[in-house]
Amino acid sequence: SCAELKCSLCVVGIQALAEMNRWREVLSWVLQYYYVPEHLPPKVLELCILLYSKVREPQVMLEVGSTWLGDQTNKSLPEYGSLLELYLLHTLLPLGRFEEAEELVRGCDVFDSEQQQALLGTICESRCQWTQQEKMHSAAEKQPHAAAETVLGALSQKLLTILTLLRRALRSMSSHFYLLPYKKMLLATFLLYLVVVRLDPASPTSLPFIYKLVQLFRQAWAAVFSPVHRPPVQD
Repeated sequence: SCAELKCSLCVVGIQALAEMNRWREVLSWVLQYYYVPEHLPPKVLELCILLYSKVREPQVMLEVGSTWLGDQTNKSLPEYGSLLELYLLHTLLPLGRFEEAEELVRGCDVFDSEQQQALLGTICESRCQWTQQEKMHSAAEKQPHAAAETVLGALSQKLLTILTLLRRALRSMSSHFYLLPYKKMLLATFLLYLVVVRLDPASPTSLPFIYKLVQLFRQAWAAVFSPVHRPPVQD
C-alpha cells in the first residue's frame, strides 16, 4: 500500500542520513512527511529512538515519544508495548526521568503485573546507578577544590613563616641600630655625603649645604626615634 511504501522510503532515508552523519536532520525530515508525531509509523519511531540514543541525544525524542505514546489510536497497535519499553530504556532512563517512567509503566494496560514489576525493577536499578554516578561525579569535582585549598594552606603557612623571620631580623637590626653612637653615625653620614656629592668643606659656598644636611639629619632622627629609645648624645 501507499502507507507501507511511504514508511519503507522513510526508513531508507533515515539510514542514508545517519550514514552521511546528518542525524540531526532526521526527525525534522521525517515530520515533513507525517506532519505530527502521532502519525509516525512504529518502525519509523523505533529507528528514531534508537538513532538518537546511539548518538547520545535522547532528549530529542522526549516530546515526540511522549506524544506518540499518549495517543489513543496508537495504544491499540500491536507494537505499542515494545515501543513503550524501547522509549523507556533508551530515552527516559538515560535522562534520569524515573518518576515519569514509573507513571508510564503503571498507567499502561498492555503489560501484565509480571511485566510491570520487571520494568519497575529495571527503573529502580537505573535510579541506583544514577545516584552512584552523581556521587562519584560530585566527589571528583571536590577533589580539585580540596587540592587547591591544601596548596593555598601550604603557601599561607610559608608566607607566615617568612614574615615571622623578617620581623625578627628587623628587630635585631633595630636593636643593633640603637647601640650605634650618635656622633659616629653623623660623621659617617656626613663623609658619605661628601664622597657622593664631592663637596669641598673648606669652600665658603658649601656651608649652606652642610648646614641644611645637618638640619635634615636632626629632623629625621627626631622623627624616627622617640625620646624613650633615643640614645644619649655625648659631647
